Amino acid sequence: MLTINVAVLLAFIVILRFRRPVQPRPRIDQAFGITVILVLGLLLAPTEFGQSMLSAVRQLVEGIAQASQ
Repeated sequence: MLTINVAVLLAFIVILRFRRPVQPRPRIDQAFGITVILVLGLLLAPTEFGQSMLSAVRQLVEGIAQASQ
């Protein structure tokens, strides 16, 4: 039986949507894109990959904050 990881499917959708040329988009299209990205973030957050990404971003922000002082 074939199973599909929902996070991988949403990541694929996000990649396909952002490959399109930049053009004016209707509000419903923007809302759909935001919703898909938020759900992807919620699915990745509790995973080990999501936690490592959060840690990397946290270190980057702390480094930038320390460099600006």
